[in-house]
Amino acid sequence: MNTSHSRGKTSRPLRSAALAVLLTVGAVTGAAPDARGESARTETAVATTSPVDGVTETLVRVRAPLPVSFGARPAACDWLSYLRYRSADGPAASADADRILVAQPGILEGAGAFDSVARNTVARAAEQGRHIEFWALDRRSNCLEDRTGVASGDQHTAVDYYYRDKQVEGRTFDGYVGNGELGWMAKLGIERTVRDQYDLLTAELPDQRVRKEKVLCGGHSLGGVITGYFATADFDGDRTTTADAGHRQCAGYFALDTTVSTSLADLSGSIPDDTNLPDVGLGHGAVQAGLDSGLLSRTLSAPVLLNPEMMTLLAIAGLGALQDPDGEATLPGYLPLNTNIEVTNRFLFSEDTATFLSGSPAVRDFRLTNEAILGALMDDHSVPLAFLQSSVGFFDGGPVVDKNFPVANGSTGQPALFGSEYKAIPDRPGGPLYTWRNYDRVGDPDDPGYRSADGTPFTDAGKEVTDIQQLARSMAQQPLDFTEQYFPTKLVTDLQLSTSPQVKRLVVHPDGLTANPTLTVLAGDGLLAGRVPADLDPVVADGYQHLDVLTAAPTQNDGRPEPVSRSLTEFARDTE
Repeated sequence: MNTSHSRGKTSRPLRSAALAVLLTVGAVTGAAPDARGESARTETAVATTSPVDGVTETLVRVRAPLPVSFGARPAACDWLSYLRYRSADGPAASADADRILVAQPGILEGAGAFDSVARNTVARAAEQGRHIEFWALDRRSNCLEDRTGVASGDQHTAVDYYYRDKQVEGRTFDGYVGNGELGWMAKLGIERTVRDQYDLLTAELPDQRVRKEKVLCGGHSLGGVITGYFATADFDGDRTTTADAGHRQCAGYFALDTTVSTSLADLSGSIPDDTNLPDVGLGHGAVQAGLDSGLLSRTLSAPVLLNPEMMTLLAIAGLGALQDPDGEATLPGYLPLNTNIEVTNRFLFSEDTATFLSGSPAVRDFRLTNEAILGALMDDHSVPLAFLQSSVGFFDGGPVVDKNFPVANGSTGQPALFGSEYKAIPDRPGGPLYTWRNYDRVGDPDDPGYRSADGTPFTDAGKEVTDIQQLARSMAQQPLDFTEQYFPTKLVTDLQLSTSPQVKRLVVHPDGLTANPTLTVLAGDGLLAGRVPADLDPVVADGYQHLDVLTAAPTQNDGRPEPVSRSLTEFARDTE
């Protein structure tokens, strides 16, 4: 667990517990008391500058206390949260909608990542005279995130809040949460995750017949595997009574660059399947003991690159792109120097191994606009991490060269982790101001048409699908994060040890996977590229990367409607 900026305080999780509602714009539109007379549900309007009209967004929080066995945790972690998208002209009550799509996020992903696909889908259905809702679920562990600095709307204010003890709205950042404070997360695995979804659905839609007739269950990336476990689960402990079974809560399933299954290997192809390993439960028991004791990190985190600090910085970069997209970025020079930031910047912005080792030239030596900074961090022709890649355009304003670190362009046998696209990097430190050519301007007459040293074009219009401004809005304007700061390690280890008795027992109704119709939408250049499961009859979005299935613009470069939201809308109609 990264602790490069932790001040060793324990009050930050408790203080940030109350921030979720405060970081939205609007008043509570719905509240219900629990048995103790306290509010058990809040719904708060969310403001946005999205150009997609006719969609109302709210942040919904439902009280759902964890069992006492989980131990001490912040008060906010006894709530479940989701972003609710619905037609502005549609019914106010979810039970009266034509369909409700309920989406589980992928690994290191929060509810904010669904903003574009949710808006596109709701708006497209409304154009056809139908009212559907899209619920983007947030994992319970995201209760630990403090978005106060990002919510200020100002990039420098955000940096000052997270790094310089500057107050925002009377609050001071207390640092990122350390592993020792996360004992309750040692139990936050697949069983609790699917139980949380069930508890949320039954609280929001108490009539099981409504859930079975109107809810479509699905997710992105790891969310497809979570949906598989949900479909096969039994929630009352009696397998002979099926009204509570997971597949009886859904009219259908949808998978976005994933499959609805109970196999993690089906999703990634890069994580070894453990089915040939003898497993009598000792492996799972040993891992659980490591999580309980704190010997193992309770969150999926690394000293550099992937940790709460870096996830926060992605949102801050998005904030700059919204504030002043064409202005010269000051973020690289305004951030403090620490090992986490320095090594991460080297990894993401080094032309070759020699540059990475020397640290020169560094990102702060180049002149880049705020949009170019965000593009460098998220575009598939820049960032060398496939699960963070989107297709938002390309560098402009100056010469670029091949980015041959951490792997060389065109190399064979390149790990799926890095993606298959050629990577580029600006080539003139201290030179021209590098700008960003948005997705819909790639291929225009004034496009320089950059090429790799071997003559391969870095990109073309058919491979660019996401508006960088919409991506920035999803990252910086949402009350729930686009990226996830505190992903529960137990969720992944449970799925990796799927043949252990402790996890196998959760698959009570295996036929639940095929009990309902399924829509599978795959990114043509995403995690499953080259090994598309034809038996699923998937819709393939050509040119899309892993995140593009969530972030793509409503109208594509070829003038056609965006295929993911179109497919979801048609699936919602066809399952009625």
